[in-house]
Amino acid sequence: MEWRTHPALSGKFHPDYPDDIQVIIHDGGPRITTLNPEAAWVTVTGVDGDVFSGRLIITPTQVTSVRLNQSIRFIATSNNHPVMVSDKYLEERPSWLIGACHKCGFDELLDAPSDLIKVVFPNIPADAEMEEFTAFCGACGGAQIVEARPAPKAAAPLADAAQAAASERPWWKRWG
Repeated sequence: MEWRTHPALSGKFHPDYPDDIQVIIHDGGPRITTLNPEAAWVTVTGVDGDVFSGRLIITPTQVTSVRLNQSIRFIATSNNHPVMVSDKYLEERPSWLIGACHKCGFDELLDAPSDLIKVVFPNIPADAEMEEFTAFCGACGGAQIVEARPAPKAAAPLADAAQAAASERPWWKRWG
């Protein structure tokens, strides 16, 4: 039950039920669905790093993608409540820098970036690489900037390093 002392969830548990927390559940953000997200009570059942798992203990009133007693995964956010996430979102999240909403400060998306790109840019060529785009905030409808993280620079192969060093020497000192 290490989640009870996890700093990201500190002070967010129900005072009488130490494993229960309100999580924002959703069917996606405003570009994907017209249904609003809602806060729902979840009993935390596990944690892996900063990704939590839990079981929904209420019946959603609007959200249709999850139901009572279903297991979900969620992450803590800069906002008051943690937010439900999909495996696809978790897989893509490290490749993107998600800017805080200019209105409310929410710094996550409710959709995987690739799903948003398909909806916002339906005619983009399949081999195109998106560097940056804007998204509507799933919490308040404000705007967020989403930027591709720069790819880490690969180490130069040894042959390239030797060639670079050789090109820096005067022509008369090529050997030796």
